[in-house]
Amino acid sequence: MAVTATTPVELVEAVYAKLPERIATGRERLGKPLTLTEKVLVNHLRDAAQGGLERGISYTDFDPDRIAMQDATAQMALLQFMTAGLPEVAAPTTVHCDHLIQAKVGASIDLGVAIDTNKEVYDFLESVSAKYGIGFWGPGSGIIHQVVLEQYAFPGGMMIGTDSHTPNAGGLGMIAIGVGGADAVDVMTGFPFNVRFPKVIGVHLTGSLSGWSSPKDVILEVARILTVKGGTGAVVEYFGPGAESISATGKATICNMGAEIGATTSIFAYDDTIDAYLRATRREAIADAAKGVADHLRPDPEVYANPADHYDQVIEINLDELAPLINGPHSPDFAHKVSEIGTDAAEQGWPLEISAALIGSCTNSSYEDITRAASIARQASAQGLRAKTKLLITPGSEQVRATIERDGLLADLEAIGGEVLANACGPCIGQWSRPDMDPETVNTIVNSYNRNFPKRNDGSPNTLSFVTSPDTVIALALAGRLDFNPATDTLTSESGEEVKLFEPEGVTLPEQGFDPGENTFVAPPADGSTVEVQVSPESDRLQLLTPFEAWDGNDFVELPLLLKAQGKCTTDHISMAGPWLKYRGHLENISGNLFLGVINAFDGVDGFGKDPVDGETRRFPEIAKHLHEEGVSWVAVGDENYGEGSSREHAAMEPRFRGAKVILVRSFARIHETNLKKQGVLPFTFADPAVYDQIGEDDKLSFLGLADLAPGQPVRAEIVKPDGSKVPFEVNHTMNEEQIEWFRAGGALNIIRQKMEAR
Repeated sequence: MAVTATTPVELVEAVYAKLPERIATGRERLGKPLTLTEKVLVNHLRDAAQGGLERGISYTDFDPDRIAMQDATAQMALLQFMTAGLPEVAAPTTVHCDHLIQAKVGASIDLGVAIDTNKEVYDFLESVSAKYGIGFWGPGSGIIHQVVLEQYAFPGGMMIGTDSHTPNAGGLGMIAIGVGGADAVDVMTGFPFNVRFPKVIGVHLTGSLSGWSSPKDVILEVARILTVKGGTGAVVEYFGPGAESISATGKATICNMGAEIGATTSIFAYDDTIDAYLRATRREAIADAAKGVADHLRPDPEVYANPADHYDQVIEINLDELAPLINGPHSPDFAHKVSEIGTDAAEQGWPLEISAALIGSCTNSSYEDITRAASIARQASAQGLRAKTKLLITPGSEQVRATIERDGLLADLEAIGGEVLANACGPCIGQWSRPDMDPETVNTIVNSYNRNFPKRNDGSPNTLSFVTSPDTVIALALAGRLDFNPATDTLTSESGEEVKLFEPEGVTLPEQGFDPGENTFVAPPADGSTVEVQVSPESDRLQLLTPFEAWDGNDFVELPLLLKAQGKCTTDHISMAGPWLKYRGHLENISGNLFLGVINAFDGVDGFGKDPVDGETRRFPEIAKHLHEEGVSWVAVGDENYGEGSSREHAAMEPRFRGAKVILVRSFARIHETNLKKQGVLPFTFADPAVYDQIGEDDKLSFLGLADLAPGQPVRAEIVKPDGSKVPFEVNHTMNEEQIEWFRAGGALNIIRQKMEAR
């Protein structure tokens, strides 16, 4: 299986060859016209005649066309894959080095430092990729999702990626789903990707964007409407005349940030903008193939005619009326109009002075994004204006960087004080060294990123992060204040003249074509069997995995409570990124961050709790380590949408490694719940959410009748009070028979090993 720097047209043609028959079968099985989501999914069923297709209910097996992994998540995924004993991956796979580059000084120096400090990890990833037939995109290539959009995404395809923003590829009409590493290992070993057949939310777009409104405002509005958990278990499908007016990269922005509403993925139908992007990125053959099956790459006409009959929910957005938005702080669904944020900030006591403005990330670093931002910078520079705060720019890929440099756009941004960072994630994921800002100082930043949880960008809980479009970021950087509305307000130039900014003007695709820049792709050798993958036993960054033990068949009786989380508990709270990224290949060392950001429900303090063994107050990771060393299994309790955010499976592997048997919450985010199942941890939810309030700090929890664990059946549980009294209650779960077997075997990877050994 050859792995190339772009998707071969032969793969695409093979996917399209199945479309007519598979779609006909899908219509027959469902007895109705199909949405685009259903068309793509039925075309990727492992068995077209088998598997349930009931939305939100049926667990279904799919065969994705490809897998993509970023460097931080690829380490653990590939360490797991190495234990399976296969000579190569069973599906086209790539690794992208984008997460381990820290933003500190500037692009060139930061990249050089990253290559030096991460050499051991990069060497491991490159060698393991070579051994198992995986394409390797080295550091400096760009952010995984931008590279995938430029090289691998295609209309009607299906992929999985070990990053929550994998849905970015939905901008080209692809079903692209963020998963944990164990899901990727399934597909890399030839097993299907198993997930519940999703619900489908339709977003009907009418009108067209103009003025200061941008594609980013579409998803900020959807986040406002649905909240951070409103898309859970669903694919968000955009349709209507407004959808066709948005560029392919604008569509990708919208799909990318769909991760922030918990959606399985998001998707747009194939149209002329997608065709144009494919041709501009040198994929004419794929564009021609897609055009030949265009009718199959959009919803059936009946769906367009009567959307309420075919979507589980329909949201109407008139782009003509959509005002520029800015969401935050601390949650990506906390929406404000740009025209009103100043008033809101004053009422809340948020600092109006902006300490930093940042443009880029996988969400907003396309050529079009940069041209819109540069158009504002150009007019500002001509009027003698400069940014009044630190302005940082992250190109999305080497191709984007080379092209915007050639076209003078970087110079436009630098002319107002912008500083260009490496082609990487950087501050968006906490890889931001910020020595000039005291972490005790409450400060405001604005950015074109996607996520703004506390500590997300610079590790400081006192940084208030607001998410908006690149256009608005530039305008606010020039003003230096949050209460500036570029549509109505003016700025004062150095000469004292009042200047009103013109509306941004963007160029969808470069007139001279894209400059590919430096080639950073390494194809695997035809035969990797002689490649040696070295993992030193003394390494503090890489550690070979030992299989988790199988369930012993006994109920979990009187498990001590490691913690009870209050409020939002994202994967950032459970397993922080930032400085901890360097340990992503070493399960024991990274477990030193376990629950470090969790708010203790008993005292409101983050990261500290009461050790149930000796009653001492310690950091949560120290408590978990103590329990592990004492051989004491435990349970953790959480609130709503537990595990929201990143796909990082470390947030499931660390609790499993330290002895967690059950995570009990009011509700789960999709990816995290799946990751817990994969690692053999029971993810239970309260049948009555009010029971959460009855659990005390010194209580213990029992889970009974586990030998009879069955799909759809509640499990008996008890709160055991310190005086020995018991409070019975029930918990629910979403496990099917296969997932229950994962639990019994000690994790899904143990099942894979058993099947590999039996071959």
